Amino acid sequence: MAMVPVMWVVWGVSLLLTIGVSLYAARLGRNEESQIFLADSSSHEQSEQEQIASRIGKIQPLKHAVLALAGLMTLLIVAYYIVDAFRQFGR
Repeated sequence: MAMVPVMWVVWGVSLLLTIGVSLYAARLGRNEESQIFLADSSSHEQSEQEQIASRIGKIQPLKHAVLALAGLMTLLIVAYYIVDAFRQFGR
């Protein structure tokens, strides 16, 4: 039974990491704008937008990995309790 608290702790940490990474990505992307720069006079804004998009692109793999970990832990916990319920009612 020592596995249950460990599962819940890992799930909680993965959930907190997911929330933290999502908030960080949202903070990075708050100044991002979807626009096309046609004139050379706006090269400064274009470079700023490219930097923001680059930063967001770098954090996306981490965001997906943490989200996958949280999803996997959720499935593991649900599966554990389903198996436990079948064991208890099978007696």
